[in-house]
Amino acid sequence: YFAHKGTINDLVIEKTFVPEKCVRAVKVGDFVRYHYIGMFPDGKKFDSSYDRGSTYNVFVGKKQLIEGMDRALVGMCINERRLIKIPPELAYGKQGYGEIIPPDSILHFDVLLLDVWNPEDGVQINTYYRPSVCSRKVEVSDFVRYHYNGTLLDGTLFDSSHTRMRTYDTYVGIGWLIAGMDQGLLGMCVGERRIITMPPSLGYGENGDGSDIPGQASLVFDVVLLDLHNPKDGITVTNQAIPEPCSRKTVAGDFVRYHYNGSLLDGTFFDSSYSRNRTYDTYVGRGYVIAGMDEALIGVCVGERRKEGTGTKIPGSAVLVFDIHIIDFHNPSDKTKVNVTFKPQVCEKLTKKGDFVKYHYNASLMDGTSIDSTYNYGKTYNIVLGANQVVPGMEDGLLDMCVGEKRHIVIPPHLGYGERGVTGEVPGSAVLVFDIELIDMEEGLPEGYMFIWNDEVSPDLFREMDKNTDGQVEASEFTDYIMQQVNDGKGRLAPGFDPYRIIDNMFSNQDRNGDGKITEEEFKLKTDEAADHDEL
Repeated sequence: YFAHKGTINDLVIEKTFVPEKCVRAVKVGDFVRYHYIGMFPDGKKFDSSYDRGSTYNVFVGKKQLIEGMDRALVGMCINERRLIKIPPELAYGKQGYGEIIPPDSILHFDVLLLDVWNPEDGVQINTYYRPSVCSRKVEVSDFVRYHYNGTLLDGTLFDSSHTRMRTYDTYVGIGWLIAGMDQGLLGMCVGERRIITMPPSLGYGENGDGSDIPGQASLVFDVVLLDLHNPKDGITVTNQAIPEPCSRKTVAGDFVRYHYNGSLLDGTFFDSSYSRNRTYDTYVGRGYVIAGMDEALIGVCVGERRKEGTGTKIPGSAVLVFDIHIIDFHNPSDKTKVNVTFKPQVCEKLTKKGDFVKYHYNASLMDGTSIDSTYNYGKTYNIVLGANQVVPGMEDGLLDMCVGEKRHIVIPPHLGYGERGVTGEVPGSAVLVFDIELIDMEEGLPEGYMFIWNDEVSPDLFREMDKNTDGQVEASEFTDYIMQQVNDGKGRLAPGFDPYRIIDNMFSNQDRNGDGKITEEEFKLKTDEAADHDEL
């Protein structure tokens, strides 16, 4: 198949293959690398570059070739193939060439052009993709991570970072790379894709690399930049969304709960707390997290969102980008914070330990996530203060409160549900927020008492209890008697507890020998102890 046929002074050129695109055609003064087979008209081969295992490398139009070849190479494209018929007067003429080429020989050459460059060539850059946002470009002394395919000008692949499944990581502009790549990477944005073409003088020169890259070869690199940073870089924080108000910012030693999405600078995702459906919880400023994150988490507010970049390594020398959302934080030294949001005009009787209190609450996390509300159930939450029936922070928040008062309480986790939290309700190490309203209270007994007398104690207490006068008080007699005193207003049981359980406990305290009955001797012995008597 002959794509084209023409004659120049009896020089016959037949184009047997023409590439679809001709990126560059040979001009006089260019340096070319080509393969050839030299034959006589009868088909007998007299020479071949293939047999020598290397291309023929030469300047065109500088009389370094026979005149016919000098002319025939002009206009050829890379990967173009030509059959060239050269008459003797444009070849070796009447003299021939030693024993190889007889006088007056017509020569046929099958030529395949592989490379062309000019001594005046520099680095050629073709950017075929540039991201819409480019906050920073490669500069001298930057450290970059990029992927590349390296080919010769004819498309022969000689190297690829993709096949090694790892980026090429290096400094730019300080001589760690071949000169053409050092120049070709400058000005690139992360995510940008370039074709970088360089002559051998800016590549591997006359000798090549000794294996896959021939001497005097042009090089073509298809590069995508994934990452760049400079050793002088600190962290960068962008896209801050700071909530208002921000009453407190993190300091070193605080414990922070935050969500994050982690990606590389080119957008490659590598980790997310959201995918695990739980926050990342850690101390800040203490070296528990990578240095860049440790620094970025100082001075943030609850609810703040920020994008943070740091030069820590995943993979080696990669810049990491974290989109973080601060959920809450506290310090191990924090106490319960109580803010009174409403106080009645008359507020004289204040809650204390032992009081039985009834209150409503709305409970949430610091980010506003609702946990629970008594209003949903239509009834108050009722507890005895000081009886360990609620978390310590709530005990603190309910003290010295009067009926009708409203409070906003913030409870750190060590005074709430701690590191474990409550499965399915409260995350581990979560700060709790309660809005409470005291609805009612019943005054408790002095600390350590479960029953007190309102009147003077009867001197004939034992006989009054011993209804059947058998000299011993059974549990039923004891219970009936105490309940009667309570009903008559002569005595009072600690509020908020099961009265029968209190009375059972009182009976057990009097029944010194544990036989299920109280004798007068036991009773007297007990009444000799002032505190126990008062307890009765």
